[in-house]
Amino acid sequence: MIENKKQGEWVRKAQLGDKDCLNRLAEIAKVHLYEYVFRLTLEEDLTQDIVQECILEMFKVFHKLRKADRFLAWLEGIAFNKIRSHYGRKWRHKTVSLSKTGFDMAAEDSQMVVADMVNRELKDIILQSMLELEPRQRAILALRCYKDMPYSEIARLMGCTEFGAQSLFYRAKKALAKKLSSHGLGKGYLLTALVLFGKLTSTTEAAAAKISVTAATIKVGTAASLTAIATSKTAVVSFATAAAIACAAAAITLGTDDGPQKSVTSMPITEPLLNSVSEGAEQCWYFFPEGADGPVMMRFLQSDDSGKDFSCQYLQNQHANYHCNKGAIYVSNSRMFNPDLSVQRLPTDSEALSRFISRVEGRETHMETVPNRRKGLLVISERSGDSGDRVWRIGRHTNVLEEEYFQSDWPVSTRKVDQRDAMHKRGWTYFTITGRIKGKPVSGTGRIPFVYEANQLQTPWLELHLGGGGRIVDTGTGAYVVDGSRKVVARYEGGSFFEGLGRPWMGLHTIDTVRRDAAERQVWFETQYKLPDDKAEVVVTCDQVELVYTIDMETDVIDKITFEMDGVAVGELVFSYLQDINDVGRGFTEPKVTSSRGSKQNPPGILWLSNLVMDRW
Repeated sequence: MIENKKQGEWVRKAQLGDKDCLNRLAEIAKVHLYEYVFRLTLEEDLTQDIVQECILEMFKVFHKLRKADRFLAWLEGIAFNKIRSHYGRKWRHKTVSLSKTGFDMAAEDSQMVVADMVNRELKDIILQSMLELEPRQRAILALRCYKDMPYSEIARLMGCTEFGAQSLFYRAKKALAKKLSSHGLGKGYLLTALVLFGKLTSTTEAAAAKISVTAATIKVGTAASLTAIATSKTAVVSFATAAAIACAAAAITLGTDDGPQKSVTSMPITEPLLNSVSEGAEQCWYFFPEGADGPVMMRFLQSDDSGKDFSCQYLQNQHANYHCNKGAIYVSNSRMFNPDLSVQRLPTDSEALSRFISRVEGRETHMETVPNRRKGLLVISERSGDSGDRVWRIGRHTNVLEEEYFQSDWPVSTRKVDQRDAMHKRGWTYFTITGRIKGKPVSGTGRIPFVYEANQLQTPWLELHLGGGGRIVDTGTGAYVVDGSRKVVARYEGGSFFEGLGRPWMGLHTIDTVRRDAAERQVWFETQYKLPDDKAEVVVTCDQVELVYTIDMETDVIDKITFEMDGVAVGELVFSYLQDINDVGRGFTEPKVTSSRGSKQNPPGILWLSNLVMDRW
């Protein structure tokens, strides 16, 4: 291989029009890329095709190379993108089919380089084990072990975060060890297998002689290791029993140094409640793609008694709500909520919010406040009987949605039971509001997304028609109060009239959304659960008005809000949600208010509902 100095000289000459130097670089590139691409694909024909494409690409964009001494690294980047493009969806989810590869040919060719080094059986085991990995797992092993790339550089190349690259490498390493074990090689062969694979796929004996993989190379950080364990497919399919799922699936406890911790177990009330709790570590994950005040996605995991193998019990991501029970994945309408009806807390809650909720509930909850408010914040807490609580606060970018952490990437063989109704499967729906307040009719329409993904296209809006011709409009980006003469009398930037209502796309159950909205305004509330209808009743006391919410816990929506003054009902709003949205007509056209008139006011939050009764506009 040419030295960097000579390589740089040839590149500069080639860019000035020296065709002889350009041809020399092309020949060097073919040899170098063949080894690089073959390690990532293990397919002879595919390797030849990609190498040829890279050479053609090199000629086409050679003038764009700015750093002459980075020539080979630049080519590797081109090749990597072509490999990833070739595999497409297989890059993340599927292994390469053995029947579609040049595996036998590759094995024969490789033996020429390291003849008599090891026997044929061991070579076959190593090559087949690598071949059975996901393409991206094989790629990160090659980049880390044979190119000695730092995780920061791998992250840039693979389009993920450095922490994500570390986690992926850990999972790839564990996957390879498992493949080797299935073929009769124990854990102690991992390092040896990596070294031998490097030698087997080298293009020359000189290159093979230089292959060396150290134990330090294959180590990753503790947090990345735990993250990888928690999101591994092995962990996902090692489901706990229904009893363990019911009791201890998701203890939300972020530790402080103030003393003993209390935990709140998160799970649907419809799950059985048991007194015994399985021992083992628990992890709680919180991801805020738009920052601490925006939507949250949650994952809850529990380890076995050894504390090593984690299984995912609950997952609430941008697509749907999942929970595991008896070896099956259930997709449900509702978000999780606490079985004792305590309010769901988040690690980003302000001290004022936490104190008020604790005062309402009459008990303290020791939850550490994470000050980081940036987009893409990921908070991971781990709790175990031996080590207490540990918390990782990890600043991430929104590419976490493209990585594995909050994907519903369950194994294909796992039985899936979709319990969602039509509107939750769609991800959003329209709703209507009917009722009366102080004898005057009230009607309205709106659109509500149920998951974060739907919110990106089907944004929420609300239009409420009041007696006397007035209107309340919330477009999500702005909220307005319009009087009977169509004059804007109040406006609020950013919207506010969805506060005090259900906002499932934000990641919390409606019962928690309503109560947390009340707590944000230091407004007192009480909660009751009503059997057998699976309804909850939340009474919010706003000055002289009591807002009585009836919430369908299974569907995760508000059925109605009753307004009371001095114990007497003075109004009611009834909500109806459309399962079928075909032919809804013009009645559900998103409202438009562009006027900048009207006094700009501070958002009233949940108090807008009491203002509606008291006519305070």
